[in-house]
Amino acid sequence: MFATEYLKKNNRTALIDSAPDPEVSIIVIIPCFREPDILATLESLVNCSLPKCNSEIIIVVNHTENASTETKEFNQYAKQEIDNWIKFNSKKELSFYAIGPVELSKKWAGAGLARKTGMDEVVLRFNQTGKKSGIIVSLDADTLVDNNYLTEIENHFFNNPKQVGATISFEHQKNGLDRKHLEGIILYEQYLHYYRDALKFSGYPNPIITIGSAFAVTAEAYVKRGGMNRRQAGEDFYFLQNLAQIGTIGEITTTCVYPSARLSDRVPFGTGPVLQKWIDGDHDLNKTYNFDAFIDLKILFDNRGNFFRIEKEHFNSILEVIPKSVQDFLAADNFIQEIEDLNKNCSNLKSFNGRFFQKFNAFKILKFLNFTHEKYYQMTDLQEQIKKLKAYLHA
Repeated sequence: MFATEYLKKNNRTALIDSAPDPEVSIIVIIPCFREPDILATLESLVNCSLPKCNSEIIIVVNHTENASTETKEFNQYAKQEIDNWIKFNSKKELSFYAIGPVELSKKWAGAGLARKTGMDEVVLRFNQTGKKSGIIVSLDADTLVDNNYLTEIENHFFNNPKQVGATISFEHQKNGLDRKHLEGIILYEQYLHYYRDALKFSGYPNPIITIGSAFAVTAEAYVKRGGMNRRQAGEDFYFLQNLAQIGTIGEITTTCVYPSARLSDRVPFGTGPVLQKWIDGDHDLNKTYNFDAFIDLKILFDNRGNFFRIEKEHFNSILEVIPKSVQDFLAADNFIQEIEDLNKNCSNLKSFNGRFFQKFNAFKILKFLNFTHEKYYQMTDLQEQIKKLKAYLHA
């Protein structure tokens, strides 16, 4: 089977007793930690139109091994509620399973390990049926979905069989928010789309928005990428950016998920902490990266082919057409060493141009943006930068 070695390496054994249905091709994984509204999420799923294939929903109720008695009791009660709901709603075409409460190692406990626990279980089930093209879908326990959620995921991967994954359109829930909270989530969404579109403008080939509740990946690609990481936050960003190194990540725009816009201090960064800092006055969501920095990036990316087979002594001459902000960053980051490594492993220009972005990836772009906004640019008005981007796109 395609994932036997991966499962053995990760010491995975089945958490679900019943054997997988060989007709299942979509499995949605939902980590659940102290989630009071999980049943609303399950209701939105059970109301979905059914795809041609059978589907499963797996809820991983979890907490850290040293969680408080209150948290453990809350999760135990939640598991009982979910199990009771499943008795009346699970069916062959769309079956539901609740795992747990799973006690996670206190060293790694968090969103990453909880998501990994569920996704590895999905891989185990697809491995048993030999379905390497099976689709693993990531959802959160505070997120609602459109009625066509499952059918559009199925349609996308049927129509794009070579894609390794896909992001899914999202819009945060906004009903009942006070003025400040509502303003914050609107600004945050605008920032996410601005950042994605500015990356696309620069020529970066993998401009995606990473939301933990809004992506899917094939089982084979998940295994090839080494599975989900155990990060306590940002696990979705790191996973998807690494996934992009092995294939194309598409975008499903014909359906939508609706994550909660709740405030949170559970994780160090992400939507909840950003909004909390906005409410507390510790972070200004009206400010963002200056679009000029993306223009500088575009010049670098447009000229990346000039570095192919460049001798070290000629490196500086190539930099003359590159903006000073980029020159200084490349020097500080010792990028010439990475260029040398690329040239050793690329036999032609096409290969070099493609693999360039394995070196200058999303992580290095963030590093560059933070570097330039300390030395060359200032964080500036979000709305002005959105207008500037649109002007360039329509020029």
